[in-house]
Amino acid sequence: MRECLKRLFLVVVATAVYAQQPQFEVATVKVLPPVPLGTPLPVNLGSFRNGTAMLTNTTLSECLQFAYGLVSDAQIAGPDWIKTRGVRFEIVGKAGPDVSRDQALLMMQNLLAERLKVSLHHEPREMSFLALVVAKNGPKLAPAKTGTPPAEIPSQIPGRVLHPQMPMAVLATLLSRFERQVVIDMTGLTGPFSVDLQWTPDALRNRVSQDGAAPLVNGQPVNVDGLSLPTALQEQLGLRLESRKGPVDVLVVDHAEKVPVDN
Repeated sequence: MRECLKRLFLVVVATAVYAQQPQFEVATVKVLPPVPLGTPLPVNLGSFRNGTAMLTNTTLSECLQFAYGLVSDAQIAGPDWIKTRGVRFEIVGKAGPDVSRDQALLMMQNLLAERLKVSLHHEPREMSFLALVVAKNGPKLAPAKTGTPPAEIPSQIPGRVLHPQMPMAVLATLLSRFERQVVIDMTGLTGPFSVDLQWTPDALRNRVSQDGAAPLVNGQPVNVDGLSLPTALQEQLGLRLESRKGPVDVLVVDHAEKVPVDN
């Protein structure tokens, strides 16, 4: 009897805590059914626009990466299933029109804790990473353009990053995905900025066809002799990437459920 009362007390306390946290006005969390191996999946790794946050076909690790603003899933540890595409989620959270992106991410953190019972802790771990820093001659970043939508991670087009309002943390996230390494913003620049970065990915440099035609990305020809990413970063944005090794903040998932709790 005493143990039952104790559990009931913990549930009441947890419910009260969630009620005091920032919440979406309306939110759905769905676990998606399995699909045959090799089936193409349209993935939305996280967006927030017009008061709505959305993730589609994402692993729990990718949901956490979005909610906590992490640049790589290397910064997330936990059970193996949280990173497998066999357990995928669709999440939609709708907030008021005046809610900022930072507020929406906090709401997403609370939603994951409430519906998927995610509990975690932070832990510094030694790892190699790329530091995004200001180049020797200073930044060459244009101020953010006014009258444009809030900053979002744009479409991931190899060799192009274009957005009128981009924080450096978002740029670091994109570079991390392109480079497949942890990239951490250490520029000290508050932003946001208008970013137009163009380069030729190394993977495309040797993809010239036998007739000499340039490779196509999204139907557009790629200049195989274009700038490398390090050169483009320095010449176009006044930034550079430095290889470093040191403690990096890692989210360790202590517990999470695969099936969402209805609310």
